[in-house]
Amino acid sequence: MVIHGVNQSIMANPLATAMALVALSFLFFYYMKGSLFNQRRRSSDKLPPVPKVPGLPLLGNLLQLKEKKPYKTFTQWAEIYGPIYSIKLGSSQVIVLSNTHVAKEAMVTRFSSISTRKLPYALKVITYDKLLVVASDYNEFHKTVKRHLLSHLLGPNAQRRDRHQRETMVDNIINHLDALVINGSPVQAVNFQEIFAYELFGLSLKQVLGLDVQSIYVEELGTTTSRRDIFLTLVLDIMEGVIEVDWRDFFPYLRWVPNKTMERKIKELHFRREAVMKALIKEHKSQVEAGKEKDCYLDTLLSEEKTLTDAQLAMLAWEPIFESSDTVLITTEWAMFEIAKDPKRQDRLHQEIQSVCGSEKMTEEHLPQLPYLGAIFHETLRKHSPAPLVPLRYVHEDTQIGGYHIPAGSEIAINIYGCNRDINRWKDPDEWNPERFLDEKYDPQDLFKTMAFGAGRRVCAGSLQAMLIVCLSVGRLVQTFQWRLPDGEEEDVDTVHLTTHKLHPLHAIVKPRC
Repeated sequence: MVIHGVNQSIMANPLATAMALVALSFLFFYYMKGSLFNQRRRSSDKLPPVPKVPGLPLLGNLLQLKEKKPYKTFTQWAEIYGPIYSIKLGSSQVIVLSNTHVAKEAMVTRFSSISTRKLPYALKVITYDKLLVVASDYNEFHKTVKRHLLSHLLGPNAQRRDRHQRETMVDNIINHLDALVINGSPVQAVNFQEIFAYELFGLSLKQVLGLDVQSIYVEELGTTTSRRDIFLTLVLDIMEGVIEVDWRDFFPYLRWVPNKTMERKIKELHFRREAVMKALIKEHKSQVEAGKEKDCYLDTLLSEEKTLTDAQLAMLAWEPIFESSDTVLITTEWAMFEIAKDPKRQDRLHQEIQSVCGSEKMTEEHLPQLPYLGAIFHETLRKHSPAPLVPLRYVHEDTQIGGYHIPAGSEIAINIYGCNRDINRWKDPDEWNPERFLDEKYDPQDLFKTMAFGAGRRVCAGSLQAMLIVCLSVGRLVQTFQWRLPDGEEEDVDTVHLTTHKLHPLHAIVKPRC
């Protein structure tokens, strides 16, 4: 009866009916607009999905990373949760990015919101609290030092100036291998890593100090340190320290709990490194005062001595020694491993070099004419990224990545290993296939086909030098020798913890070409 009465009333007043319909339409439109707006806002505000946390929630995802190769676990999770997701590492929220699109968005588009570093204990000590270019926040110090690196050590002009040093390095490697082949068994494998690392370290010393130092008296250690021990102190020991994990980094509120064994180890590595660098700098200064000019990167830093502290001077001189002796070694060793186990591709590279160089010794001038050699370089970077994870970046203001809201206080882990194994971008990503980079869609001059050198304003300053050293070395080694692996070594692809360093040094059987 009530409904019937209302209907009668409405029908009796057409104007009221029209006004009621307009009001209802307006309310419906307003509701729908607000609902859609809220849905969009919730969509943009929601955080990336979080992998299920097993066991104790306090630990977050830490137990799932106990194998010490987090970049592999992150890549597996990306196949389940997508290219962007968040994880909990103790009290820290970390946003993991595992494809090129979201990684470049973080490093380029959203760079201003995530340009700082939050270093774990070991790196904080080893970098002397961000005195390295690679570990510093993006500030005036970073920009000034990077400008010096490019102008005087790693840029195009410096690379042209130092070309003879790289060629001498490769000549030394060839001569060393020749001597081993002549004096040894034709089926005895040679330790490629040992030979290459020794000469590469010598090149880095020449570039930075103007001299391949054979020994140095270190006052703080009270002993004369040999070249081998200098290499251990400045490179190998520090690499071991970099991958040390202090559990307190994941629980800052427990920093007061002692972890003396770990602290003692890191401080000892830092002390020895600093003592050796001080001795090298002191010796260099004495030689300059005696009129023995070296024309090296340290001279550039010394010209800035009034604005650099002793600690800054030591760290900035050490950084290119360490980095040149590390990432270039990784890429060259893996390239030679892949070539040695793939005779057909090795023959294709040799034929390309022969067609361009003939009986001449290959030089850097030939590199633009050797596209397959360039493809081998980029494919090795893709499959065996020297830095599988970019050091964590700290989000200091709210931002968005991949359509998700990323709150201030989060940290960003860019998984280069995962980006270069994204099945949506790379066909058969676990296969070493240099031919993929001969596709016309890739610019031959583009060093950033993969994410190995980063992107944006923090792009690696050493990318050009890395390409020149690796391509010249690989080309000359294949031009001069045939390479093969000992039986059973084809699957020896394990790596050292957080890095992509080959766990077991490359041993290969080399035979001089006729």
